[in-house]
Amino acid sequence: MIEISSKVEGHRFVLHDLEKKLKPLGYAIGGGWEYDHGCFDYKMSGEGEYRFFRVPFEAVDGELDKKGVKVAVGRPFVLSHEYKRGPDHIEEPYNAVVNQFQTPQNKDAEVSEPWVEQGERLNKELEDMLLS
Repeated sequence: MIEISSKVEGHRFVLHDLEKKLKPLGYAIGGGWEYDHGCFDYKMSGEGEYRFFRVPFEAVDGELDKKGVKVAVGRPFVLSHEYKRGPDHIEEPYNAVVNQFQTPQNKDAEVSEPWVEQGERLNKELEDMLLS
């Protein structure tokens, strides 16, 4: 995991409004959210390793499932997960559906410089979208 300093850190938004701005850019709400925190994920790659630009957020006035809840944005980061490739690996298009719940072999794989640079570009785009 590589953190990326961002001007959006600490800024507050209505979660629904934040989601409306980020989804068209390719972000999705990550599956690990709780009642008080979550993240938006931008999938950067997905061939044996999944790399994400992740934007965490935390509820500041209520729970995430409540209409109008405000969230504070945390420090974005680039994350890489490596997945197992073994005898059950199938080289067909439906493999992602078959293995969608597979546990990562390495949940915090190394993030190489080109992915950090892409994360910095995504951060700049995020700042431009949310702060202008």
